[in-house]
Amino acid sequence: MHFSKEIINWYHHNKRDLPWRNTRNPYKIWLSEIILQQTKVVQGLGYYLKFIKHFPTVQDLAQANEETVLKLWQGLGYYSRARNLHYSAIQIVSEFNGKFPAEYASLIKLKGVGDYTASAVSSFCLNEPQAVVDGNVYRVLSRYFGIENAIDSTIGKKKFKTMANDVLDKKQPGLHNQAIMEFGALQCVPKSPECKKCPLVSSCSAYSNSTVNILPRKQKKIKQRHRYFNYFIIRHGDDTYLEKRTGKGIWENLFQFPLIETAEKLVIDKLVQLSEWDTLFNKSTYKIGTIHEEIKHVLSHQIIRARFFEIIIIGGFESDYLKVSLGDIDKYPVPILIGNYIEQHISSVSV
Repeated sequence: MHFSKEIINWYHHNKRDLPWRNTRNPYKIWLSEIILQQTKVVQGLGYYLKFIKHFPTVQDLAQANEETVLKLWQGLGYYSRARNLHYSAIQIVSEFNGKFPAEYASLIKLKGVGDYTASAVSSFCLNEPQAVVDGNVYRVLSRYFGIENAIDSTIGKKKFKTMANDVLDKKQPGLHNQAIMEFGALQCVPKSPECKKCPLVSSCSAYSNSTVNILPRKQKKIKQRHRYFNYFIIRHGDDTYLEKRTGKGIWENLFQFPLIETAEKLVIDKLVQLSEWDTLFNKSTYKIGTIHEEIKHVLSHQIIRARFFEIIIIGGFESDYLKVSLGDIDKYPVPILIGNYIEQHISSVSV
């Protein structure tokens, strides 16, 4: 087919030299695909190399503790990917005798692996004729074929999957999948693509109809929730205190400074009147140190407005929080919001 032939030819001349493209090891390819979900290659490459160095095999990953995995993942976001990565490694060791599966039917059973990842790994490793559909593929197909259906609609998802399978080169599906994803990443980019340099320009529906900047379409607008986080850096000699986030919300199982979340921004005089403040400091003697400016931290569905308050304890302090030496604080996996604060205000301080 003209479409597949052209993008494969383009790929041979324009592809990036990436380490996971020089192997058919399903563990390494799976690792790269999980890291690259919601992450650009330029950022993900460093994490991939770091994970391969620390965990050269799936057995090494399975034997690690979750805190180590989360610490290596720190800054990459969407931490459920890291937890699922670790869970799946343990699953492979226990249920697959440590042999990483490469076929779609087995891959799809792993936690955190959906149709896209299973299709990618199976086609790259075994040349199974499974078409991949990710953000890049949605964009290329939508523009080239002029598909108006929203990519986040049920009808749209089915239509794009069908189309992806229809245009798939069944004789070399792995190469085709690599090509169409790379084409979307480098050539058919989201904004202001260089259409006149595109090998498909003469037959592209979006170019002919001036809809390049409109397609692909989405039906849902993300509603972002606003939250106000007040973090307290409790300084007690050379120690501070951390807590582990639990539950199914953001940053599950990561560590943070003691937190009081409020419905709106509150000045310190209002915060000290809260019952949570009394519980946190338990009638201890303290003085208020530096109060840092608010930091706006944007997530996909939430906007966090965070402030950091340094509290110096005078005398004794009893707490159920985890007592941590300031010199050891870098060992704990934390959200990037916390990590940036530690790097700027604690790591540089000699203890």
